[in-house]
Amino acid sequence: MSLKLITKPFSFQLIQTLKTSKGLLTGKKGWLLRLEDSTGHCGWGEVSPLDRSELDLCSKVLKDLSTETSHQELEDGLTQWPGSLAFGIGAALAELKGLIGTKSKGGWKIAPPSAILLANNSSLLRTIDCLISNQRNQQSIAHPMTLKWKIAIESQAKEETLLAQILQRIPANARLRLDANSGLNREQAQKWSNHFKEDPRLEWLEQPLPSNDLEGLLKLSNQVPIALDESLLERPNLRKSWKDWQVRRPLLEGDPRPLLKELEEGVGYKMVSTSFETGIGLRWIHHLAALQQLGPTPTAPGLAPGWCPGGPLFSNNPQFVWQAA
Repeated sequence: MSLKLITKPFSFQLIQTLKTSKGLLTGKKGWLLRLEDSTGHCGWGEVSPLDRSELDLCSKVLKDLSTETSHQELEDGLTQWPGSLAFGIGAALAELKGLIGTKSKGGWKIAPPSAILLANNSSLLRTIDCLISNQRNQQSIAHPMTLKWKIAIESQAKEETLLAQILQRIPANARLRLDANSGLNREQAQKWSNHFKEDPRLEWLEQPLPSNDLEGLLKLSNQVPIALDESLLERPNLRKSWKDWQVRRPLLEGDPRPLLKELEEGVGYKMVSTSFETGIGLRWIHHLAALQQLGPTPTAPGLAPGWCPGGPLFSNNPQFVWQAA
């Protein structure tokens, strides 16, 4: 069957700069995809890489792709293209084939409440105090507070002092995720682990070591919960073999249909995370996060509320997103 592929570039700035051990993220660029068949049905996708070199490679591939294409040509390219491009094409194909979003599938699902991504700046403790105050003022608390904090940015001594202040503030039922983005060595990671051997508030230590240090990651996982992130992008086979938590960033890791199938079947220990996307990609993130919440290991997704601007570019209606790009 002949298909028509239409692309449209987009860009936006984050509300505040995200600081990680790998550098600064101030905004996103990418492409929206519209895939149409001969009957007029369409599927939507988004190509939204984080890495500049992948952005350039996606640009080259998209220029080489013909507007008139076929289902088989696109399927053949999925294993060869960068993960962010494979997501965009795979997402569009999935919607076009009715694997997601249809009435028979229950439509697009709504995500559960997200973990809060803390800004790594002087307002961090004030933000936590404000969150705790707001939670206390609520009549009923349906979900415990889940906080995510990026570490391995300042000196470890400074960050450990800040950790002590955070732990003094957050309630006993709160959950804390520490994300090092591969920025620690084994000795440093062990020091972080020591803080939580008797403290159940650590939900996990996320990618504490370089992505290729599987021996160190496995050893650490025997002491505290360890979630892989970058390792899963660089070594996709780990998505099948790693039994502890996995931070899944669909818009970066490739064709989303395998993850959709896993979550529909109730495979556990997956946490669905944003990589800062428009409303077209966000529909997928929300839907997958909702499926994860229905599975055997429900947990707050990583949607980073308050980090992207508002407006039609972030609508759950893909036509509005397309018009706004």
